[in-house]
Formats: sequence, structure tokens, C-alpha cells
Amino acid sequence: MRPVTLYTQPHQFEPLLPRAEVREALLAKAHTLFREGLQTNGRAHSSVMQAMAPLLRAVNSYYTNKIEGQHTLPREVEAALDNRFSSDADVRRRQRLALAHMRTEDWAEHNFQDRDWRELFAPEVIAALHRHLFAQLPEEDLRLKGGSLMPPGAWRTGEVRVGTHEAPAAACVPDFLARMAEVYQGTRDGELALVAVACAHHRLAWVHPFADGNGRVARLHSHLLLHRLGLTHGVWSPLRGLARTQAVYYERLAHADAPREGDLDGRGNLSERQLVAFCDYFLTTCIDQARFMGELLDLSHVQERIRACLSFESTRQGSDIRLQAAHPLYLMFVSGTLERGSFKRMTGLPGRSADRLLSALLARGLLTSPSPKGKLQFGIPLHALRFYFPRLWPEAEADAS
Repeated sequence: MRPVTLYTQPHQFEPLLPRAEVREALLAKAHTLFREGLQTNGRAHSSVMQAMAPLLRAVNSYYTNKIEGQHTLPREVEAALDNRFSSDADVRRRQRLALAHMRTEDWAEHNFQDRDWRELFAPEVIAALHRHLFAQLPEEDLRLKGGSLMPPGAWRTGEVRVGTHEAPAAACVPDFLARMAEVYQGTRDGELALVAVACAHHRLAWVHPFADGNGRVARLHSHLLLHRLGLTHGVWSPLRGLARTQAVYYERLAHADAPREGDLDGRGNLSERQLVAFCDYFLTTCIDQARFMGELLDLSHVQERIRACLSFESTRQGSDIRLQAAHPLYLMFVSGTLERGSFKRMTGLPGRSADRLLSALLARGLLTSPSPKGKLQFGIPLHALRFYFPRLWPEAEADAS
């Protein structure tokens, strides 16, 4: 067992970025991520992307909380969105946490939309993410193991050991975060920016600035950075990939905590080799998620998925849903909203049959409308997820009715 190191000086978590001579492969992966991320944009109409947003926030919330062993069933998330909370206290607490994460993700993307991505490394931004996330929860959800309450947005005041890692002394947390901001805010645009995002994810977790919620905040922070860099377009996030490779995620995080492994392992106090390995894993995960969503949004497959969904819905007892809705639904996916009369005419059905079809699609959430006579919008209810976006949220597919 190696001796405990008392971390009080920011130089003790150098390097914050790998040296130029060892980051060529990381820059190549970052270039691939830029390409894959940009290709996810514009695959569907903006109104469809807006319809997807709540669903994707639910996906992100589910997976980040799953990493912490605090996730709810997808139908419990859906119920909470409808203000229906479980009678079970623990499930209810997890539902509140799921909603809090979704709201904070939405708030962060809008609140910092005019900020340069470099500014998001500032300690006050990290504190703001924690504050917004946990300020939504009642006191009973903020109770720590020792009985004290965790103040949202406040740096920890006690010492922490996570596994074999001794986090920096509590009094020195602001100094470590200030050093992070100094280094990452000096990063140039382009591929190196993505390497900085990956490095910062580990180094923020390593500092462990809060009494609780550090992993969630680090993941929210990475999500926000990638969003501000113009890569996610609201349709993908690293959170799903990190959760689906959770064992590797934890392993890479832990290995990057290690001290330098000899003279060939950089010039800092911590292992440069292990930091590079974590960055490689993080960037690979992001590439996989961007590529996965790009494939799901490929228009050459969307129409057949819509038909599969309608075919299933038409078999439900008493259903008025028909395959004739496939063409107008596909047109909406590509081109946006439709007037009700136009939608009905496109089905080719006689008046009353078209009216019943329209009512059934609205009732099942496959269409939405802002008012009883308003334009129709493409809807993406949870039960349609397995058809429209297969494998995006397998747990929800199994949970759907």
C-alpha cells in the first residue's frame, strides 16, 4: 500500500495536458470527433430536434445517475415528468434527482450559450452547475452520510479519500481549480480543445471539489463544453457511452490518479501515460456516441422505422392508427410542421377515417400540437423509442408499453 500523499500545491496534479510529443494520436481522434459531431447536424428538421430534446435529456439523466447507482426506471422518469411521483421514498428521491439533472442540463446549455467555451473552465461555472443541480432538491435529499447537509455549490470543507485516491486538502481546492482554469483557458481552438475537455474531466474528478455530486458535475461539465464547442447539436452526449462502459470508465479514471511511472512518463507529478489513456478512452466514447446518433438519424432508414412503429400501433386493440400516416410523418421529420388539413389529405383516407387516425396519433403522442386546432408536430413518445431510435435507450424499450 503506497503512502498517503498530502496534496496542497497545484503542481501536484500536473500534467493538466499531455506534452506535444505524445498527443498526436489524441489529436487525430479529436479530428475524427469533430467530423462525426458535425455530421449529426441537420439530419432532421429543427422541430423534430426540439421534440427529441426532452427525451435525450431523460436518456442523459438516466445514464449519469446509473453510473452512481441512483437511476430510476424509464417509466418512473416519464411519470416524474408528468408530476407523478412514487409512493416509495427512495424511488421518489431518485425521480427528483433525475428531473434535477434534466433541468440543469437544459439550464446550462441556455445560460452559457453566449460564453466562449474557454470561460466554462472557470471555478464559478463548476460551482454554478453543482448549485443549480442540488438546489432543486429538498433537504432530505442533501443529507450526507455523517448527517450534515451538503450546501449546493459550496466547496467541500472536509478531507476525502476515494478508493486509494486522497483528494487535495479542502483548504486548497480553490487553488487547484484556479490552476485548471488557467491551463485550459489558454488552450487553442481545434483538436486540442477536445483533448483539454477530456483531460479536464479527469482532473476535475481528481480534485473532488464538493462533498458529494462530483461525478455528476464532471459529466455535466463535459457535456456543456462539447455543446459549446458545437459538436453535440442536442442529439448526443458522452454520458450514455460512459455509463455503457462503466467498468472501463472507472478503471481509466482510477489509473489516471496514479503518480508518475518513471522518467519516461512525462515530467509532472501524476502519470502522463495514464492521462493519455483516459483521454483516448473518453474521445473514443464520444466518437462512438456521435457516430451512433448519426446513423440513427440517417434519413434512409427513418421512413421504414416510422412504418414499423405504425404497424405495431395498428395492432393494438381498438386502435385507429393506420400505415397511411407514414408518408406525412416522414415529411414532418424532414421538413417540419404540417397543417391538420394537409396531414389528413396526405393520408389518402376519407374524412372520418382521417379524423380518427389524426386523433389516435395525437392520443398516443406520435403527433403533438400546441392547441386543439394548431399545426401538427412530429412527436417522440417513450413507447415509440424502440422503433424510431432503436438501441438508444434499451432499458426504456424494455420498459415501454
